[in-house]
Amino acid sequence: MEKVDIAILGSGIAGLGAAFRAREKNLMAVIYEARNSSGGLLDNFEINGFRFDHAVHLSFATEEIVRNIFDKTPFKTHPSDSFCFEEKNWLKHPIQNNLFLLPADIKVDLIKSFINRPENLAGDDYESWLRHQYGDLIAERYPIKYTKKYWDTDPKKLSTTWIGSRMRRSALEEVLYGAFTIDTPNTYYTKEMRYPLTGGYKSFIKPLIENSDIKLNYQAISVDSSSKLITFKNGTVVSYQSLISTLPLPVIVKILEKCPADVIKAANRLTATSIDLISIGFKAEIIKNLWFYIYDEDIYASRAHSPSVKSADNAPTGHSSLQFEVYSRGCNSKYSVEQIKENCLYALKKMGISNGNDVIFMDHRRIKYGNVIFDTGMENDRKLVRDYLKYSDISSCGRFGEWDYLWSNQSFISGYESIV
Repeated sequence: MEKVDIAILGSGIAGLGAAFRAREKNLMAVIYEARNSSGGLLDNFEINGFRFDHAVHLSFATEEIVRNIFDKTPFKTHPSDSFCFEEKNWLKHPIQNNLFLLPADIKVDLIKSFINRPENLAGDDYESWLRHQYGDLIAERYPIKYTKKYWDTDPKKLSTTWIGSRMRRSALEEVLYGAFTIDTPNTYYTKEMRYPLTGGYKSFIKPLIENSDIKLNYQAISVDSSSKLITFKNGTVVSYQSLISTLPLPVIVKILEKCPADVIKAANRLTATSIDLISIGFKAEIIKNLWFYIYDEDIYASRAHSPSVKSADNAPTGHSSLQFEVYSRGCNSKYSVEQIKENCLYALKKMGISNGNDVIFMDHRRIKYGNVIFDTGMENDRKLVRDYLKYSDISSCGRFGEWDYLWSNQSFISGYESIV
């Protein structure tokens, strides 16, 4: 039996943040990773000289402790310019501030609806919030459609606790201005985004990985919190003094021995999206946009980004790349791989990007946990589970350990603060 001071489950950025804090306090911490590679959602993969991250990643961290780590890696700074595709139009983001390319009659209707938006919230659900913020027509044409693609959930069934600065309520002057000109200011919640010059987004956390004690291919299958023992799939049993888990709350509860029935039921109600990633390599430099959102309902993907625009190191010279993200509610995809690939080819043609002749390959991979879904009432279930883990002397951190909408910098802080 192995013995450790601090056992950390998961080598994503939250687990690496916990290990970093442990080193600062001169504590012995070992990270146990189920996969054969470190980095979690910040990991990447290579195909024929092309590099792809696990979904879009760009850093806009402001925390000094995060910047001190990330900025050791040479990076490229991108302006936070993004676009929206809708019915053959490429509109700047946010779309309600950039209606210039739409027909005049549609713009008039959208702006009238914006002016006459409800003064009071009709309910505490996300759809009511959208209609209150943007008016019925803008809400129905854009964010309600996008919600059903990105969250794969009806916005009537979502809470609003996750919004923060992610959604912008525009002033009438902004909407009017963007209806008359394409020359609009960038109102994104950050003005710049950073990405490593080489090695993909994972390069930002490479120093953390190199300085941590990480054991790969260690999948936890049982946790006995009373005896402080972890059993792994490879047969190893580890005795710990402190346990840090970055596993999704439904996963850690499933392997926790003698867990109460009400906690299990609450954990089973927690739901996240999974992601089908379609990574495409092109034999020409045809991709110019850093990332864009897709509103058309006949295109499965809700957004796409270009690794080759993020860094030239991500593609061979004279080539370019694109990655589509298709979201499904729960761990299983609602489409077959063949359906997704066929639809992505259709999307390339519809958006005027490629007729398919310059496509070298299309790679499909699945990410089981993408984003937490803020179902109405989820917060109560989350609290019940997290309170029980705390009672069991288990610190749960990171995006899926806190079960929250955390960016990579926030996930690092979550892991760092899990050790006091």
